[in-house]
Amino acid sequence: MATAIKKPILSAAAPASLLPEPKIEKAAEAFSTPAAEVQENVRKALEKSVADTRTAYAKAKAAAEETSGALESSCATAAKGIVEFNAKALEALRANAEANFDFLKSVIGAKSVSEFVTLQSEHARKQAEAITAQAKEIAALSQKVATEAVEPIKSQFAKTFKIAV
Repeated sequence: MATAIKKPILSAAAPASLLPEPKIEKAAEAFSTPAAEVQENVRKALEKSVADTRTAYAKAKAAAEETSGALESSCATAAKGIVEFNAKALEALRANAEANFDFLKSVIGAKSVSEFVTLQSEHARKQAEAITAQAKEIAALSQKVATEAVEPIKSQFAKTFKIAV
């Protein structure tokens, strides 16, 4: 007859050092080192992500502040230009009104119809030349004001998007 190998039976009173080490504890110990490394890598990635987000926020905030400054500068330049434009228009209006009053004074003193026609023709020619010159001045001023008002925004746009102007 074959003899069976008997396994020793451990009683509850047996010391812990005699108990076999459970397989779960060995597996947990085997995974604890890689888990700690994974946790450290995740922590590092999150810290880098937070740092990158803070850097991006700082850049966006700085760009927004610069853009706001450019808009303020543009509006101030436009307001100054509008004041200049209005002054130029009022100057032209005053000059035209004075020319009309001078014409009326000369017409009142006209002695004949031919003199009236001559005065009328001369006044019309002078007014056409004056209005043409005034229109050119106002157009040039408008273009200058528009260019100066847009320049801060254009520069900021180029700077923000790194475009050569």
